[in-house]
This record gives sequence, C-alpha cells and structure tokens, in this order.
Amino acid sequence: MKQTNRAMSWQERYLERFYLRRPGWSIGPGQFHGICEEALPRGGRFLEIGAGPSNATSRFLASVGEVHGVDIGAEVLENDALASAAVLTGTGFPFPDAHFDGSVSNYVLEHVEHPRAHFAEVGRVLKPGAAYVFRTPNLYHYVALIARATPHAFHRLVANRLRALPAGSRDPYPTYYRCNSRRAIRRLARASGLEVGRLKMIEPEPAYGMSSRALFLLFMAYERLVNSTERLADLRANIFGVLRRAPAHQGRSRPSS
Repeated sequence: MKQTNRAMSWQERYLERFYLRRPGWSIGPGQFHGICEEALPRGGRFLEIGAGPSNATSRFLASVGEVHGVDIGAEVLENDALASAAVLTGTGFPFPDAHFDGSVSNYVLEHVEHPRAHFAEVGRVLKPGAAYVFRTPNLYHYVALIARATPHAFHRLVANRLRALPAGSRDPYPTYYRCNSRRAIRRLARASGLEVGRLKMIEPEPAYGMSSRALFLLFMAYERLVNSTERLADLRANIFGVLRRAPAHQGRSRPSS
C-alpha cells in the first residue's frame, strides 16, 4: 500500500501545539474573513483593492457575492475569482460613484503612497451605508517599525525568508505606512465621509518566526504578552477595520416659512 502521509514540519507541529489547540483560536485569514462576512451583504457587488493573483480572500469573497478587483500589478488579470479585473495606473478607481455594496483590502494600506486619495476613492465608489473592510499592519508593531526603518532592498532580502515562503515567491511590494495607526485611519476616514465602525487590534501567530524555532518562540512570547491585556493593544501586529460610507439622508426637513 502506497504511503501518502508525510512527516509534519516543525512549523506545522509548533502551530498545532501552541495555536491550533487553543480554544477559539483562528489561524491565518479566518478572523479576517469572519469580519468580512459580518460586514458585507450576501449577494452584493464588492470591490477588492489589491486583489492580486488568485488567493484565499478573493475566493472567499466570491462565495459571498460578485467580486471586482483592482491592483497595481498585472497578475490581477489572472485572478479567476473575479468578475472583472483592472490594473491601476493612478490613484483613481475605474468605477462610477456609489457602485459597490462593499469593499475589501487585505494587507494593502501599508503599500498606499497617497492615503488621502485612496480613502476618498473608497468613499466615492461605495454606496451609502456600505462597508470598507481591511486588514493592515500596525505601525507600532516591531515588524512594521523595522520595515519602516530599513530600505526596500532589505525587505526583498529577508521578508520571504523569515516567513519560510517557497523559492520563487513574489517579492514584497514597497511599503509606506502612512495610514497604519488607529489615529491616522480615523482622521482619513473623517476627511473622506467614512464612519468608523470597528478598529480591532490583533496579534496573530508569529508568521515572521517561521525561519527558526528560536525566532518562533521569541515572537510567540511577544504574542502572549500583548494579548494578555488591552493596555498593550496598540502594540499588536494588525489592525482589522470596518469603515462605512455615511448613510444617505432619508429626507430633508422642509424650511420654515
């Protein structure tokens, strides 16, 4: 009989031992997809910003509604979960006003060079009351602080290695971190006619500790610390956000005579 089972890698064993067995722990994109499902109307038309090539988030969104994608890279044209795809050449989105029932971006805001234009475009293409759901790194986490302080050449050298990604994986895009704190997001939302529904700080499993057991255990100790109290929430890795375009007025009051 052919043996199909393979030995688990140490990364899989550690994730199983320290995270998957923890009650209520959701690994990978599970938490983010759950927030998307809560905020987006089933059967709606959605815009995925930074959709990239075929991926788990695009496929998840396609199971909820009709997904249209934009990205600065041409690989978005190969994303088979999208009803349509467009390559961005500027800050504007190629869609009319109030066109979408929701918008999503997954690890995109850190790459946005012009955040005011980005949030203004999101607000423009959303229908009144529709949600913009995003996941992005927190500027005050150690990974983002190191990334901001080092050149892009350094990111290309070490980022994929630290995450133990296979050879040939796409190099990381340049990062700017110009809208990666709760304070900055609230300010940009107000300026774009978006209301803050939720800004949740998350410290997940140590994705950047996959290159060695020592790094994994060190970063896991950090995860345990910042998740132990809400007083350390601003030091957690990710911001999960839900913004909404302000609802349309139900009716204007008649002027007094």
